[in-house]
Amino acid sequence: MSQRVPSVAIIGAGMSGLCMAIKLREAGITDVTVYEKADEVGGTWRDNTYPGLSCDVASRFYQFTFARNPGWTHRYSPGSEIQAYFRAVTEKYRLREIIRFGTEVTEARLEPDGRWWLRTGDGIERTVDFLIGATGILHHPRYPDIKGLDTFGGPVFHSARWDHGVPLAGKRVAVIGTGSTGLQIVGALAAEVGRLVLFQRTAQWIVRLDNPRYGRLTRALHRRFPALDLLTYHFHRKRLDFLISGALTHPGWRRTLLEWLCRRNLNTVRDPELRRKLTPDYRAGCKRLVGSSEFYPAIQRPNAELVTERISHVEPGAVVTEDGRRHELDVLALATGFDAHAFVRPIRMTGRDGITLEQAWADGPRAHQTVAMPGFPNFFMLMGPHSPVGNYSLTALAEAQALHILGWIRRWQAGELESVEPLQRATDAFNASMREALPDTVWSTGCNSWYLGRDGVPELWPWSAERYRALLKEAPNPADYQLTR
Repeated sequence: MSQRVPSVAIIGAGMSGLCMAIKLREAGITDVTVYEKADEVGGTWRDNTYPGLSCDVASRFYQFTFARNPGWTHRYSPGSEIQAYFRAVTEKYRLREIIRFGTEVTEARLEPDGRWWLRTGDGIERTVDFLIGATGILHHPRYPDIKGLDTFGGPVFHSARWDHGVPLAGKRVAVIGTGSTGLQIVGALAAEVGRLVLFQRTAQWIVRLDNPRYGRLTRALHRRFPALDLLTYHFHRKRLDFLISGALTHPGWRRTLLEWLCRRNLNTVRDPELRRKLTPDYRAGCKRLVGSSEFYPAIQRPNAELVTERISHVEPGAVVTEDGRRHELDVLALATGFDAHAFVRPIRMTGRDGITLEQAWADGPRAHQTVAMPGFPNFFMLMGPHSPVGNYSLTALAEAQALHILGWIRRWQAGELESVEPLQRATDAFNASMREALPDTVWSTGCNSWYLGRDGVPELWPWSAERYRALLKEAPNPADYQLTR
């Protein structure tokens, strides 16, 4: 008996969408379409091109196991090199022939026959057997609510919409925001601009990440011996699993060690007053940990200034702080982050019995094992709610999630099921178990971060990434799902 051929739609051609498409095609599933609203692949690595952009996960771990790149130039590669990697993967697996660029999915609805009906922004409609959301996490820029921002008069742009046509040499540049992005920008621009002002609302813990360049010999050895490339992949994975993931999710000596490393790095700031201003009032890792070796030297330059007074308003040519001081500036760079809880929204989704995504997530985004939802059969998500995205390699997570989703589609192919969705009971139990474990994590020790949901509870996997990967590899418990045969 021949297997059925499913039709699959993937929303998004970023890192996770590409991974899912490759896994489907490797499994012989050919009716796959990737919808991408932009004109190129890469997701966040396509959108972000700001000065100093790099990944704080080692390059040899921030890659797919099935498409390792022996030619990385640095331990922590710049964003342009990572984007080139994803473009190369796209070409290697001939994905452009199944990607519809410039096509935004605006609406998705479950039809009475159990298939998903889609509509795109240009009016195209189609139905598919499976719908997979790969829309990313840090995708929708968050703009600050600052009075008078639109009256500045000079260039103002978000870090994810960097305007490379604006000359910065010798200019007075302000960076608003002190997450990883803001600190990377400061590290890259301080030596170039005439004056750099960093407006800090919250200080960040920073662990030093030295970034050596890989020489020709190292790259040649990795090309000659693929096993060496695989060995270093697992070395960096184990290092993150053991130290960072362990410190974030469990109290104990690893958390103490991580805090000591951060304080040791902070002590390289010579001026006591500046060091005091740069000292956070929360535990290291409560907000997303920043890795950098450039920021502290940059903020200590004579032309750099750290401003901790809150911004009152913006007026033509200046930012005014609440102490009445007027900071005259030429350019404003907004490193104010993203809406990390949008997931597949703003796509209008309607599932079984007319339930909408907004109704299903009225109390915040919830999913079963981060990848599926009650009421939305044959719909899956990559990097869905509570995925372990904090300070970890998202390529590794994408592979684990893609293989889990592929397992369900294979069962459909074999005729074992017509549709699958997790039961509400199982989903509630899964989320309850995570909430019970969250108090042990550093994210619950008291700080305001983008990890927090609307109820103030972190929306992250509270255990190790290794445990998460093991969970997705397990055979699903049939009692947790509603299977239509």
